[in-house]
Amino acid sequence: MRITPLAIACAAALAMLTSAASAQLSDDLVKIGVLTDMNGPASTPSGQGSVTAAQMAVEDFGGSVLGKPISVIVGDHQLKPDIGAALARRWYDIDQVDLIVDVPVSAVGLAVQNVANDKKRLFITHSTGAADFHGKFCSPYTMQWVFDTRALAVGTAQEVVKRGGDSWFFITDDIAFGHALERDASAVITKAGGKLLGAARPPFGTSDLSSFVLQAQASKAKIIGIAGGPPNNINEIKTAGEFGIFKGGQQMAALLALITDVDSMGLPTAQGLLLTTAFYWDMDDKTREWSKRYFAKMKRMPTMWQAGVYSSVMVYLNAIKEAGTDEPLKVAAKMREKPIEDFFARNGKLREDGLMVHDLMLVQVKTPEESKYPWDYYKILAKISGDDAFGPPDPACGLGKK
Repeated sequence: MRITPLAIACAAALAMLTSAASAQLSDDLVKIGVLTDMNGPASTPSGQGSVTAAQMAVEDFGGSVLGKPISVIVGDHQLKPDIGAALARRWYDIDQVDLIVDVPVSAVGLAVQNVANDKKRLFITHSTGAADFHGKFCSPYTMQWVFDTRALAVGTAQEVVKRGGDSWFFITDDIAFGHALERDASAVITKAGGKLLGAARPPFGTSDLSSFVLQAQASKAKIIGIAGGPPNNINEIKTAGEFGIFKGGQQMAALLALITDVDSMGLPTAQGLLLTTAFYWDMDDKTREWSKRYFAKMKRMPTMWQAGVYSSVMVYLNAIKEAGTDEPLKVAAKMREKPIEDFFARNGKLREDGLMVHDLMLVQVKTPEESKYPWDYYKILAKISGDDAFGPPDPACGLGKK
Protein backbone atom coordinates (compact mmCIF):
# COMPACT_ATOMS: atom_id res chain seq x y z
CA MET A 1 0.00 0.00 0.00
CA ARG A 2 1.35 3.41 -1.01
CA ILE A 3 1.56 5.94 1.85
CA THR A 4 1.04 9.45 0.57
CA PRO A 5 2.35 12.64 2.19
CA LEU A 6 -1.29 13.60 2.88
CA ALA A 7 -1.81 10.37 4.83
CA ILE A 8 1.32 11.01 6.86
CA ALA A 9 0.15 14.55 7.64
CA CYS A 10 -3.27 13.30 8.68
CA ALA A 11 -1.75 10.66 10.94
CA ALA A 12 0.50 13.25 12.57
CA ALA A 13 -2.43 15.58 13.16
CA LEU A 14 -4.48 12.73 14.66
CA ALA A 15 -1.61 11.86 16.99
CA MET A 16 -1.38 15.48 18.14
CA LEU A 17 -5.12 15.63 18.76
CA THR A 18 -5.02 12.36 20.69
CA SER A 19 -2.11 13.61 22.77
CA ALA A 20 -3.88 16.91 23.48
CA ALA A 21 -7.03 15.05 24.49
CA SER A 22 -5.11 12.85 26.90
CA ALA A 23 -3.27 15.81 28.45
CA GLN A 24 -5.69 17.34 30.92
CA LEU A 25 -5.34 20.40 33.15
CA SER A 26 -8.24 21.18 35.46
CA ASP A 27 -8.70 24.82 34.44
CA ASP A 28 -6.20 25.37 31.60
CA LEU A 29 -3.72 26.85 34.10
CA VAL A 30 -1.26 25.55 36.68
CA LYS A 31 -1.28 27.87 39.67
CA ILE A 32 1.28 27.65 42.48
CA GLY A 33 0.75 29.56 45.72
CA VAL A 34 3.73 30.53 47.89
CA LEU A 35 2.24 30.85 51.38
CA THR A 36 4.92 32.35 53.58
CA ASP A 37 5.96 34.98 56.14
CA MET A 38 6.64 38.18 54.24
CA ASN A 39 7.49 40.55 57.11
CA GLY A 40 8.01 38.59 60.34
CA PRO A 41 10.95 36.66 61.86
CA ALA A 42 10.79 33.91 59.20
CA SER A 43 10.72 36.33 56.27
CA THR A 44 14.47 36.37 55.63
CA PRO A 45 15.01 32.58 55.44
CA SER A 46 11.71 32.08 53.56
CA GLY A 47 9.55 35.06 52.51
CA GLN A 48 10.40 36.83 49.27
CA GLY A 49 13.33 34.46 48.76
CA SER A 50 10.94 31.52 48.55
CA VAL A 51 8.76 33.45 46.09
CA THR A 52 11.81 34.19 43.95
CA ALA A 53 12.88 30.53 44.02
CA ALA A 54 9.42 29.40 42.84
CA GLN A 55 9.43 32.01 40.08
CA MET A 56 12.90 30.90 38.96
CA ALA A 57 11.68 27.30 38.68
CA VAL A 58 8.71 28.36 36.56
CA GLU A 59 10.95 30.48 34.32
CA ASP A 60 13.53 27.71 33.93
CA PHE A 61 10.77 25.23 33.10
CA GLY A 62 9.65 27.50 30.28
CA GLY A 63 6.59 29.20 31.78
CA SER A 64 4.09 26.61 30.57
CA VAL A 65 3.30 22.92 30.87
CA LEU A 66 1.19 20.79 28.52
CA GLY A 67 0.72 23.95 26.47
CA LYS A 68 -0.86 25.88 29.35
CA PRO A 69 0.60 28.76 31.41
CA ILE A 70 2.02 28.47 34.92
CA SER A 71 1.44 31.28 37.42
CA VAL A 72 2.77 32.00 40.92
CA ILE A 73 0.76 33.87 43.56
CA VAL A 74 1.86 34.97 47.03
CA GLY A 75 0.21 35.05 50.46
CA ASP A 76 1.39 36.18 53.90
CA HIS A 77 0.12 34.01 56.77
CA GLN A 78 1.76 36.27 59.40
CA LEU A 79 2.80 33.14 61.36
CA LYS A 80 -0.84 32.60 62.41
CA PRO A 81 -2.45 29.18 61.84
CA ASP A 82 -5.96 30.62 61.39
CA ILE A 83 -4.80 33.07 58.72
CA GLY A 84 -2.77 30.36 56.98
CA ALA A 85 -5.70 27.96 56.93
CA ALA A 86 -8.12 30.64 55.68
CA LEU A 87 -5.80 31.66 52.85
CA ALA A 88 -5.26 28.03 51.85
CA ARG A 89 -9.00 27.38 51.81
CA ARG A 90 -9.66 30.45 49.65
CA TRP A 91 -6.82 29.58 47.29
CA TYR A 92 -8.03 26.01 46.77
CA ASP A 93 -11.76 26.86 46.58
CA ILE A 94 -11.87 30.19 44.76
CA ASP A 95 -8.49 30.89 43.18
CA GLN A 96 -8.02 27.32 41.88
CA VAL A 97 -4.50 26.97 43.26
CA ASP A 98 -3.08 23.56 42.40
CA LEU A 99 -0.11 23.52 44.77
CA ILE A 100 0.84 25.45 47.93
CA VAL A 101 4.53 25.62 48.90
CA ASP A 102 6.79 26.87 51.73
CA VAL A 103 4.68 27.70 54.87
CA PRO A 104 7.16 28.37 57.69
CA VAL A 105 6.32 27.43 61.32
CA SER A 106 4.97 23.99 62.15
CA ALA A 107 1.67 25.15 63.65
CA VAL A 108 0.78 26.99 60.43
CA GLY A 109 2.05 24.14 58.26
CA LEU A 110 -0.10 21.57 60.06
CA ALA A 111 -3.16 23.85 59.76
CA VAL A 112 -2.60 24.20 56.01
CA GLN A 113 -2.07 20.45 55.75
CA ASN A 114 -5.54 19.87 57.21
CA VAL A 115 -7.05 22.12 54.54
CA ALA A 116 -5.07 20.45 51.73
CA ASN A 117 -6.26 17.05 52.86
CA ASP A 118 -9.87 18.23 53.11
CA LYS A 119 -9.77 19.88 49.67
CA LYS A 120 -7.75 17.06 48.09
CA ARG A 121 -5.11 19.44 46.72
CA LEU A 122 -1.33 19.28 46.92
CA PHE A 123 0.83 21.00 49.52
CA ILE A 124 4.62 20.81 49.84
CA THR A 125 6.22 22.28 52.94
CA HIS A 126 9.86 23.34 53.11
CA SER A 127 10.11 25.32 56.33
CA THR A 128 7.92 23.16 58.59
CA GLY A 129 9.93 20.75 60.71
CA ALA A 130 7.38 18.77 62.73
CA ALA A 131 7.95 15.06 62.12
CA ASP A 132 4.23 14.51 62.77
CA PHE A 133 3.70 16.02 59.33
CA HIS A 134 4.67 12.69 57.77
CA GLY A 135 3.85 10.68 60.90
CA LYS A 136 0.48 10.60 62.62
CA PHE A 137 -0.85 13.47 60.47
CA CYS A 138 0.46 12.14 57.14
CA SER A 139 -1.67 12.66 54.04
CA PRO A 140 -1.45 11.51 50.41
CA TYR A 141 -1.78 15.17 49.38
CA THR A 142 1.13 16.62 51.36
CA MET A 143 4.93 16.38 51.23
CA GLN A 144 7.81 17.51 53.42
CA TRP A 145 10.77 18.39 51.22
CA VAL A 146 13.72 19.81 53.19
CA PHE A 147 14.00 18.66 56.81
CA ASP A 148 12.28 17.44 59.94
CA THR A 149 13.16 17.60 63.62
CA ARG A 150 14.52 14.06 63.68
CA ALA A 151 16.90 14.64 60.77
CA LEU A 152 18.34 17.80 62.29
CA ALA A 153 18.68 16.19 65.70
CA VAL A 154 20.31 13.04 64.36
CA GLY A 155 22.52 14.95 61.97
CA THR A 156 23.88 17.26 64.63
CA ALA A 157 23.79 15.19 67.82
CA GLN A 158 25.03 11.90 66.39
CA GLU A 159 27.94 13.41 64.49
CA VAL A 160 28.95 15.74 67.34
CA VAL A 161 28.99 12.89 69.88
CA LYS A 162 31.18 10.90 67.47
CA ARG A 163 33.64 13.80 67.60
CA GLY A 164 33.85 13.80 71.40
CA GLY A 165 30.98 16.12 72.27
CA ASP A 166 29.51 13.67 74.73
CA SER A 167 27.98 15.95 77.40
CA TRP A 168 25.07 18.23 76.53
CA PHE A 169 22.95 20.98 78.04
CA PHE A 170 19.98 22.26 76.04
CA ILE A 171 18.54 25.73 75.65
CA THR A 172 15.14 24.87 74.24
CA ASP A 173 12.39 27.09 72.85
CA ASP A 174 9.37 26.39 75.04
CA ILE A 175 7.15 25.48 72.09
CA ALA A 176 6.28 22.17 70.44
CA PHE A 177 9.02 22.53 67.81
CA GLY A 178 11.73 23.14 70.41
CA HIS A 179 10.60 20.26 72.59
CA ALA A 180 10.60 17.94 69.57
CA LEU A 181 14.17 18.93 68.70
CA GLU A 182 15.36 18.36 72.29
CA ARG A 183 13.52 15.04 72.55
CA ASP A 184 14.91 13.66 69.30
CA ALA A 185 18.46 14.85 69.99
CA SER A 186 18.41 13.52 73.56
CA ALA A 187 17.47 10.05 72.33
CA VAL A 188 20.39 10.08 69.89
CA ILE A 189 22.86 11.37 72.50
CA THR A 190 22.00 8.76 75.14
CA LYS A 191 22.01 5.96 72.57
CA ALA A 192 25.50 7.04 71.51
CA GLY A 193 26.74 6.98 75.11
CA GLY A 194 26.55 10.71 75.80
CA LYS A 195 25.25 12.45 78.93
CA LEU A 196 22.42 14.93 79.34
CA LEU A 197 23.22 17.54 81.98
CA GLY A 198 19.97 19.49 81.91
CA ALA A 199 17.95 22.04 79.99
CA ALA A 200 16.71 25.60 80.19
CA ARG A 201 13.50 26.45 78.34
CA PRO A 202 12.94 30.13 77.57
CA PRO A 203 9.62 31.22 76.07
CA PHE A 204 9.63 31.84 72.33
CA GLY A 205 10.70 35.39 71.52
CA THR A 206 12.32 36.10 74.91
CA SER A 207 14.27 39.35 74.73
CA ASP A 208 16.71 38.71 77.61
CA LEU A 209 18.25 35.24 77.45
CA SER A 210 21.13 35.91 79.86
CA SER A 211 19.90 33.70 82.70
CA PHE A 212 19.32 30.74 80.37
CA VAL A 213 22.75 31.04 78.78
CA LEU A 214 24.37 31.33 82.22
CA GLN A 215 22.67 28.07 83.26
CA ALA A 216 24.17 26.38 80.22
CA GLN A 217 27.60 27.81 80.99
CA ALA A 218 27.43 26.69 84.62
CA SER A 219 26.57 23.12 83.56
CA LYS A 220 30.13 22.69 82.19
CA ALA A 221 28.63 20.64 79.33
CA LYS A 222 30.96 20.27 76.37
CA ILE A 223 28.08 21.05 74.01
CA ILE A 224 25.28 23.57 74.48
CA GLY A 225 22.47 22.43 72.21
CA ILE A 226 20.25 25.18 70.78
CA ALA A 227 16.85 23.54 70.29
CA GLY A 228 14.87 26.23 68.50
CA GLY A 229 14.88 28.70 65.67
CA PRO A 230 14.90 32.46 65.12
CA PRO A 231 14.85 34.76 66.96
CA ASN A 232 15.89 32.90 70.13
CA ASN A 233 18.70 30.90 68.52
CA ILE A 234 20.44 34.01 67.17
CA ASN A 235 20.16 35.87 70.48
CA GLU A 236 21.39 32.86 72.47
CA ILE A 237 24.50 32.53 70.31
CA LYS A 238 25.18 36.27 70.54
CA THR A 239 24.78 36.20 74.32
CA ALA A 240 27.07 33.18 74.60
CA GLY A 241 29.75 35.07 72.71
CA GLU A 242 29.40 38.03 75.05
CA PHE A 243 29.78 35.75 78.07
CA GLY A 244 32.94 34.14 76.68
CA ILE A 245 31.47 30.66 76.46
CA PHE A 246 33.43 29.74 73.34
CA LYS A 247 36.70 30.99 74.80
CA GLY A 248 35.99 28.85 77.86
CA GLY A 249 36.04 25.70 75.72
CA GLN A 250 32.32 24.99 75.37
CA GLN A 251 30.80 24.63 71.92
CA MET A 252 27.32 25.43 70.70
CA ALA A 253 25.40 23.13 68.38
CA ALA A 254 22.35 24.63 66.69
CA LEU A 255 19.72 22.04 65.87
CA LEU A 256 18.18 24.59 63.50
CA ALA A 257 20.22 27.45 62.09
CA LEU A 258 20.19 28.86 58.59
CA ILE A 259 22.86 30.62 56.59
CA THR A 260 20.92 33.87 56.89
CA ASP A 261 21.15 33.51 60.69
CA VAL A 262 24.94 33.22 60.42
CA ASP A 263 25.03 36.22 58.12
CA SER A 264 22.95 38.22 60.59
CA MET A 265 25.24 37.34 63.51
CA GLY A 266 28.50 37.74 61.63
CA LEU A 267 31.46 35.34 61.76
CA PRO A 268 33.08 36.89 64.87
CA THR A 269 29.97 35.87 66.83
CA ALA A 270 28.96 32.65 65.02
CA GLN A 271 32.44 31.14 64.50
CA GLY A 272 32.72 27.56 65.69
CA LEU A 273 28.97 26.95 65.69
CA LEU A 274 28.00 23.41 64.64
CA LEU A 275 24.82 22.79 62.66
CA THR A 276 23.17 20.45 60.19
CA THR A 277 21.92 21.70 56.85
CA ALA A 278 20.26 20.18 53.80
CA PHE A 279 21.94 22.66 51.45
CA TYR A 280 25.01 24.88 51.22
CA TRP A 281 25.42 27.21 48.27
CA ASP A 282 29.21 26.67 48.06
CA MET A 283 29.23 22.87 48.21
CA ASP A 284 30.02 22.20 44.55
CA ASP A 285 29.65 23.55 41.00
CA LYS A 286 25.93 22.72 40.78
CA THR A 287 25.03 24.50 44.03
CA ARG A 288 27.18 27.49 43.11
CA GLU A 289 25.70 27.89 39.62
CA TRP A 290 22.10 28.05 40.85
CA SER A 291 22.89 30.08 43.95
CA LYS A 292 24.72 32.77 42.00
CA ARG A 293 21.67 33.19 39.77
CA TYR A 294 19.52 33.47 42.89
CA PHE A 295 21.98 35.96 44.44
CA ALA A 296 21.71 38.18 41.38
CA LYS A 297 17.99 38.57 42.16
CA MET A 298 18.01 38.63 45.98
CA LYS A 299 21.48 39.98 46.85
CA ARG A 300 21.96 37.22 49.41
CA MET A 301 22.58 33.50 49.23
CA PRO A 302 19.65 31.06 49.58
CA THR A 303 18.72 29.10 52.66
CA MET A 304 17.99 25.39 52.46
CA TRP A 305 14.27 26.25 52.56
CA GLN A 306 14.47 28.55 49.54
CA ALA A 307 16.61 26.14 47.50
CA GLY A 308 14.13 23.40 48.39
CA VAL A 309 11.23 25.43 47.02
CA TYR A 310 12.89 25.58 43.58
CA SER A 311 13.70 21.86 43.66
CA SER A 312 10.17 20.76 44.54
CA VAL A 313 8.44 23.08 42.07
CA MET A 314 10.65 21.77 39.28
CA VAL A 315 9.94 18.13 40.21
CA TYR A 316 6.21 18.93 40.43
CA LEU A 317 6.08 20.55 36.98
CA ASN A 318 8.01 17.70 35.40
CA ALA A 319 5.57 15.26 37.00
CA ILE A 320 2.60 17.10 35.44
CA LYS A 321 4.32 16.95 32.06
CA GLU A 322 5.01 13.22 32.36
CA ALA A 323 1.59 12.35 33.80
CA GLY A 324 -0.27 14.41 31.20
CA THR A 325 -2.53 15.79 33.93
CA ASP A 326 -2.53 17.94 37.05
CA GLU A 327 -4.76 15.47 38.93
CA PRO A 328 -3.15 15.62 42.42
CA LEU A 329 -2.70 11.95 43.28
CA LYS A 330 -1.48 11.06 39.78
CA VAL A 331 1.07 13.88 39.94
CA ALA A 332 2.21 12.82 43.43
CA ALA A 333 2.61 9.24 42.24
CA LYS A 334 4.71 10.41 39.28
CA MET A 335 6.89 12.48 41.65
CA ARG A 336 7.68 9.31 43.59
CA GLU A 337 8.68 7.26 40.56
CA LYS A 338 12.19 8.62 39.99
CA PRO A 339 15.14 9.41 42.25
CA ILE A 340 15.49 13.12 42.97
CA GLU A 341 18.98 14.27 42.06
CA ASP A 342 19.48 17.98 41.47
CA PHE A 343 21.52 20.88 42.81
CA PHE A 344 19.52 20.72 46.05
CA ALA A 345 18.97 17.02 46.73
CA ARG A 346 21.56 14.26 46.67
CA ASN A 347 20.31 10.66 46.78
CA GLY A 348 16.77 11.99 47.10
CA LYS A 349 13.59 9.93 47.05
CA LEU A 350 10.00 10.86 47.82
CA ARG A 351 8.47 8.23 50.09
CA GLU A 352 4.86 7.10 50.25
CA ASP A 353 4.47 8.95 53.57
CA GLY A 354 5.27 12.26 51.82
CA LEU A 355 8.79 12.72 53.19
CA MET A 356 11.54 13.53 50.70
CA VAL A 357 14.60 11.73 52.06
CA HIS A 358 18.00 13.08 51.00
CA ASP A 359 21.53 13.53 52.29
CA LEU A 360 22.42 16.22 54.83
CA MET A 361 25.67 17.83 55.99
CA LEU A 362 27.18 18.60 59.37
CA VAL A 363 29.00 21.93 59.04
CA GLN A 364 30.96 24.26 61.27
CA VAL A 365 30.93 28.03 60.91
CA LYS A 366 34.32 29.35 59.84
CA THR A 367 36.40 31.89 61.70
CA PRO A 368 36.74 35.32 60.08
CA GLU A 369 40.30 34.36 59.12
CA GLU A 370 39.16 31.18 57.36
CA SER A 371 36.52 32.94 55.26
CA LYS A 372 37.96 34.05 51.91
CA TYR A 373 35.00 35.72 50.17
CA PRO A 374 31.42 36.89 50.91
CA TRP A 375 29.12 34.12 52.22
CA ASP A 376 32.10 31.74 52.62
CA TYR A 377 30.73 30.61 55.96
CA TYR A 378 30.83 26.81 56.34
CA LYS A 379 33.35 24.02 56.66
CA ILE A 380 31.69 20.72 55.72
CA LEU A 381 32.64 18.20 58.43
CA ALA A 382 30.56 15.20 57.40
CA LYS A 383 27.98 14.00 54.90
CA ILE A 384 25.00 12.26 56.52
CA SER A 385 22.96 9.81 54.48
CA GLY A 386 19.26 10.51 54.22
CA ASP A 387 18.34 7.06 55.50
CA ASP A 388 20.43 7.60 58.64
CA ALA A 389 19.15 11.12 59.23
CA PHE A 390 15.43 10.66 58.57
CA GLY A 391 15.10 7.04 59.64
CA PRO A 392 12.33 4.63 58.63
CA PRO A 393 8.70 5.67 58.08
CA ASP A 394 6.72 6.35 61.23
CA PRO A 395 4.38 3.41 61.99
CA ALA A 396 1.73 6.00 62.86
CA CYS A 397 1.40 6.77 59.14
CA GLY A 398 -0.52 4.11 57.27
CA LEU A 399 0.30 5.32 53.76
CA GLY A 400 1.95 2.72 51.57
CA LYS A 401 1.16 -0.17 53.88
CA LYS A 402 -0.29 -3.30 52.38
